[in-house]
Amino acid sequence: MKYNGNKVEDIKIAYLGGGSRGWAWGLMSDLMTYEDISGTVYLYDIDMQAAKNNEIIGNKFNHALGARTTWYYAAVETLEEALAGADFVILSILPGTFDEMESDVHAPEKYGIYQSVGDTSGPGGILRAMRTIPMYEVIAESIKNRCPKAWVINYTNPMTLCVKALYRVFPEIRAFGCCHEVYGTQRFLAEVVEEVLGVPAVERHEIKVNPVGVNHFTWLTEARYRDVDLFPVYRTYCNEHPDGRGGESPADNNWMNNAFACDEKVKMDLFRRFGWIAAAGDRHLAEFCEGKWYLESPERVKEMHFGLTPVSWRKEDLEMRLARSARLVSGEEEVEIKGTGEEGVNQIRALLGLTELVTNVNIPNQGQIPNLPLGAVVETNAVFRAGSLTPVFAREIPQSVYPLVVRICGEQEMLSDAIARRDVEGIFRAFANDPLVTCGLADARKLFEEMCENTKAYLTMYGI
Repeated sequence: MKYNGNKVEDIKIAYLGGGSRGWAWGLMSDLMTYEDISGTVYLYDIDMQAAKNNEIIGNKFNHALGARTTWYYAAVETLEEALAGADFVILSILPGTFDEMESDVHAPEKYGIYQSVGDTSGPGGILRAMRTIPMYEVIAESIKNRCPKAWVINYTNPMTLCVKALYRVFPEIRAFGCCHEVYGTQRFLAEVVEEVLGVPAVERHEIKVNPVGVNHFTWLTEARYRDVDLFPVYRTYCNEHPDGRGGESPADNNWMNNAFACDEKVKMDLFRRFGWIAAAGDRHLAEFCEGKWYLESPERVKEMHFGLTPVSWRKEDLEMRLARSARLVSGEEEVEIKGTGEEGVNQIRALLGLTELVTNVNIPNQGQIPNLPLGAVVETNAVFRAGSLTPVFAREIPQSVYPLVVRICGEQEMLSDAIARRDVEGIFRAFANDPLVTCGLADARKLFEEMCENTKAYLTMYGI
């Protein structure tokens, strides 16, 4: 990596999960929108053919309409080759396959437990963590040996536990977790400002917020548009929309068949209950609440206007993305530079000293949230500037939502420790304590054992 005036050249990015047919293509597009950075992205994936396809696709972006810089892509066969001397490491992997995720999401349904996502919390999130964390232990050790000064950007869920594992194995690692759920809430609040205050064309970045909590269960204790406190504005909006943003009959009211439906009805209900703005999509928020609140049944989900995302949908979507990959590789479809709205590339530029940025990240608690445990991975704003990432002092979790958040934080800490020790009984205790596990203890154990059996090919390190 070298500095050349106002540009930084020869940057090396290691992309683990480089065969991705989603996040990787978005990164490729975003990298092309800034003329002050350039370099090479090394793509590593256990599916080497997928990485090779992305090598071809990525290099096509250099000739796309609107390209402002040059990035080269190279698929590599080993983790060590990808990481050697990397300046930045991006983690975006799928732990297991969608067959394992099918068990994560749908096996609990026979016990009346429904999950709208199943990758962060609940039974599905816990089994996914069991598969993912051992992989992250290997990755952290490899980063320590191959590129200890690299900045590590994690997109994989369960976000909190992945970041926690990186720091547990390599305490000096410079890692943080990125999530766009707060961005979505900022966009929603921009719509609220437009409707209630009559201000046209409000941009997300104009909504200034103070997020506190844990990933996917984050709350805003401040929200402002310029000098306007948005809490009274949001309260007005919620009172005027008792049935969600779309009302009783939203334009797309087939909630049971819309995999990513979100009408903000859960978010607004939580505001009415607790007085603070929940800052994630309804599908995620519902999974951190008591199982009878929003996920009691498919009928309750339909009533609250959000979607249960079946893994069958993910499998069908994967087939479409595989077909698109083939078209992009062959040239039948052209690559297109189109901003994703993610902050990853701007975070890279800020760490290189090319800009300065304040945005939400997931990092260990250094006191930025005083009433959550030190070392627990929490989500708050942080300041990105040349060579540094500094958390913003976000203050305490408000009292009204503290019992909800601290329960989740405690479960995550318990689960992280049990997985590190390969303590299956300790993992089960965290499993049985989860708010979504509403069945009796005996059924909880049967469910846990069944889910472990279904994904045992990835759980050999536990003796399962």
